[in-house]
Amino acid sequence: MKPTTPAAEDYLKTIYAHTEWQPEPITPRVLATRLGIAPSSVTEMVKKLAAGGFIAHVPYGPLTLTTAGRMRATAVVRRHRLIETWLVRELGYSWDEVHDEAEVLEHAISDRLLEAINAHLGQPATDPHGDPIPAADGSTARVPAVLLADAPPGHAGTVLRVSDRDPAILRALADVGIGPGSQLTVVDTETVRLPAGELHLLASDAANAIWVSR
Repeated sequence: MKPTTPAAEDYLKTIYAHTEWQPEPITPRVLATRLGIAPSSVTEMVKKLAAGGFIAHVPYGPLTLTTAGRMRATAVVRRHRLIETWLVRELGYSWDEVHDEAEVLEHAISDRLLEAINAHLGQPATDPHGDPIPAADGSTARVPAVLLADAPPGHAGTVLRVSDRDPAILRALADVGIGPGSQLTVVDTETVRLPAGELHLLASDAANAIWVSR
């Protein structure tokens, strides 16, 4: 099976993204939850993707992208993140609004338009949330990071990435000026100190959505 359908591309992109910032492999059950579909539907697609050589999988075990699967996944991720960057920089979208738009557009625009967008933006390295934009050859460059929830009190660093899974968290962080490039010091799992010295109580679960430099 060639993963040319939007559904197949979404599977590969989700598998790739799951382990991009943490080491735990993704299981079919977790994949079903992330995609918001029935486990039986995931089982059928996993079989097709495995038969097509895009994932390696044993029954009841985790899912791993093959070389071919990773290349296809990073191509879709590249599209998604370039579109998000374009929407924020050129069309006035806020960073909490772009994910759903990119989900649709990533399957629709041509390679020519994508590369024109990339050139127009100056070949950005990261998207508005700090996620690295893969190069056309699938390679990525990522700075070592630690999840804020796992950082010890006193840890000082730069915000490298904020998960876009919860738009409410993105809006709350934007309201206080926290985003990729922000400097902060961890006070505890719910509180950070900003450069001017002010303390900020994070929104619920925000510490599990922010990655800072080690």
